[in-house]
Amino acid sequence: MTREIDLAITSLDTIKSPVITDKTTRLLENNQYSFLVDPKANKSLIKKSIELIFQVKVVSVNTFHMPKKKRRIGKFEGYKSHYKRAIVKLAPSDSINLFPEE
Repeated sequence: MTREIDLAITSLDTIKSPVITDKTTRLLENNQYSFLVDPKANKSLIKKSIELIFQVKVVSVNTFHMPKKKRRIGKFEGYKSHYKRAIVKLAPSDSINLFPEE
């Protein structure tokens, strides 16, 4: 029982939020969803987390680290925070409702 609870907590920590951009909304037509994930998460952990949270069947997971970008605010320079993105392809019979109706 505690292993299931630990897996559920880890799953919620692994998946940060869905990414909604022009490109990711076009990917929805192919049953692919994009999420911000923990930079230390691997593909198998991402797959288990998505399947546990959304109760769907994941076919494949593609991940990539965004390159860090230099930002300047006034005289201060720095870098945007580091993040990792995962594109998840679901089985044809499954879907995730990212836009709940009001």
